[in-house]
Amino acid sequence: MNRLQLCKVVSVVLLAYGLASAQHITTFEAPGAGTSSGQGSSGISINLEGAVVGFYADSNNLVHTFVCVSGCTSPRTFTTFEAPGAGTADIGSNCFVPQTCQGTYAFSNNAFGVIVGFYRDSGNVIHGYVTAPPYTTFTTLNEPDAGTNANQGTLALNINLGGEIAGNYTDASGVSHGFVTAPPYTTFTSFDPPGSVFTLTAAVLGINLEGALTGEYFDASGVAHGYVRTANGTFTEFNVTGAGTASGQGTETSGINDLEAITGLYIDSNGVLHGYVRLANGDITTFDVPGAGTGSGQGTEPEGNNLFGEVTGNYIDSSGVNHGFVRSPSGVITTFDAPGASKSSAQEGTVPETPNLFGEIAGFYQDSSGVFHGFLRTP
Repeated sequence: MNRLQLCKVVSVVLLAYGLASAQHITTFEAPGAGTSSGQGSSGISINLEGAVVGFYADSNNLVHTFVCVSGCTSPRTFTTFEAPGAGTADIGSNCFVPQTCQGTYAFSNNAFGVIVGFYRDSGNVIHGYVTAPPYTTFTTLNEPDAGTNANQGTLALNINLGGEIAGNYTDASGVSHGFVTAPPYTTFTSFDPPGSVFTLTAAVLGINLEGALTGEYFDASGVAHGYVRTANGTFTEFNVTGAGTASGQGTETSGINDLEAITGLYIDSNGVLHGYVRLANGDITTFDVPGAGTGSGQGTEPEGNNLFGEVTGNYIDSSGVNHGFVRSPSGVITTFDAPGASKSSAQEGTVPETPNLFGEIAGFYQDSSGVFHGFLRTP
């Protein structure tokens, strides 16, 4: 997409925002999803065309990937697939904890419908993959330095319009590193920011059109620091003022847009979560969702941002319940709950993921019985 094309897209989206009405939330179930606690459906990523990708856990605790169109309103709008080599053993009880179960997970899709994710094989080794419509041909992504024992391997977590993919891999010592690869996916560039002992890359929208990517790394003291890596491999570290400096605290990232604005969270010295937006020039604005709890493990948790600076995510209230929120570019915050979402701290509640250019959001919620369901929110 060149600059002229991008400007045309922006004009169309601005018109869509001007005509937008009140929010509407539609829930959905992927065909074949299980109906017991820890099973069900999850929306993860939504592209410019409104195609939603995610995964579902069936009644045997096996994970499968889906893509749905037209609002995910009926079984005929869903396409499901498995990556060749994905395991088929029942090894978990809550497949919505990433990497827990065998099968195929999806994490990101671009405007051309290309999907990336990872699968766990029969030996519980993790492999990345990329596939394009009609999702019958797969390229397996194994970073050359990735470990080959159980719970090691390669996780493909995001993809941009040009097909560049970034993610993490775990080596034979159990240490995580970042990587980036591009078509035809025959070479991989491994990276760690200076000072890192454990590197993570942001999922879904962690890489932008120019190939800049974001994530966080942990130093030798266990403190998290945000980073930006440009396409030429230059790193910029950043820390939000107010972030704690003890193990398990610090600055984490969730997404980067094509204007190089980043959103994420920071954890303060009391273990409370707060949101932030960092612009390309380094200016940082922090925010808290009204109603967010102020105890350890509570607070505001952004999941991603779009080109216009709209931020989505969830907040955890004083009772430990998750709710969704949208923060506009001007800073106005709207909160919401998916219909049927649990109001108990024992369940996930409402968890939105990242927004597309039109402000459409895919996500998931857990009901009072512990079953997961996907949802689609339109502005």
